[in-house]
Amino acid sequence: MSATESKRSVIVGLFVLVGIAILVAGILVLGGQQNRFSKNIHVSAVFNDVSGLKPGNNVWFSGVKIGTIKSITFKNLQQVEIVMAIEEKSREYIRKDAVAKIGSESFIGNKLIVIEGGSGDVPPVESGDVLQASADEGLDAMMATLQTNNRNLVEITENFGKVSARLARGEGTLGALISDSAMALDIKRMIQHLNQTTANTAQASSALNQLTAKLNQEGTLINDLLTDTVIYANLQGAVAQLQGITQTASALMVNLNEAATKLDGENNAVGVLLNDPAAAENIRQTLQNLEQSTEKLDQNMEALQHNFLFRGFFRRQARQAEKETK
Repeated sequence: MSATESKRSVIVGLFVLVGIAILVAGILVLGGQQNRFSKNIHVSAVFNDVSGLKPGNNVWFSGVKIGTIKSITFKNLQQVEIVMAIEEKSREYIRKDAVAKIGSESFIGNKLIVIEGGSGDVPPVESGDVLQASADEGLDAMMATLQTNNRNLVEITENFGKVSARLARGEGTLGALISDSAMALDIKRMIQHLNQTTANTAQASSALNQLTAKLNQEGTLINDLLTDTVIYANLQGAVAQLQGITQTASALMVNLNEAATKLDGENNAVGVLLNDPAAAENIRQTLQNLEQSTEKLDQNMEALQHNFLFRGFFRRQARQAEKETK
């Protein structure tokens, strides 16, 4: 073998060695990315739409890559089952009630599975568990929402155009306000009246404040009645006395009513005198008889004075009365 052939063999061997090294390194890198050389567990989730997920895409938990998608298969006509290979060392942080969602690495990046949630009192997942799947809230959902918003915006624009056209034609209350000068003048007058009413209210409020200040001024009757406990006590005593007088007057009226009732009856002397005509006539006749008896008695006394047997007695009585008078 010549030196040239030997040199060529060495170069070829070096290229083959470098190629083998690159191949081994690629295998190791790809195997590390696909978790081929680590101990994994397999969990699954069922979605209605996988939104372009592919086997080999990443699985994230709290922003950390914990596994890859192993397979995607149809479960039935409406559902797709995704099997995920998750690192054994990350299993203890993922709970059985965790939720699997479809996300993306960036706005238009690769799709991936994001595992969220999980309660601390729930056991960790085990190989073969099925995680709860959440509806897709990624780019497709956002685009659907934007499409709906666009349709709503178009409808709002059309409605606003119709309303502005009606306003321009003077239709409706607002249109009349814009185009009817008489109504605008009435509204202007109404606003003037409201301003005048507001001014009057302010004046009334000021007057009320002045009145309140005067009532609070010391030395006035109202202030004394409101603040002076002595005057209040005197006033309270006067009211009590008035109540007593009122009660006494009420009792007096009751007694007068009872007396008037008795006077209207005939079971007492005064009632008989006031109500019985026969008794009144008898009393009148008795008085007349007494008057006649008194006249006769006067005549008898005068006759006794002229009698010689009693004449000395009456003279002595007259002289005695004269002395007492002097």
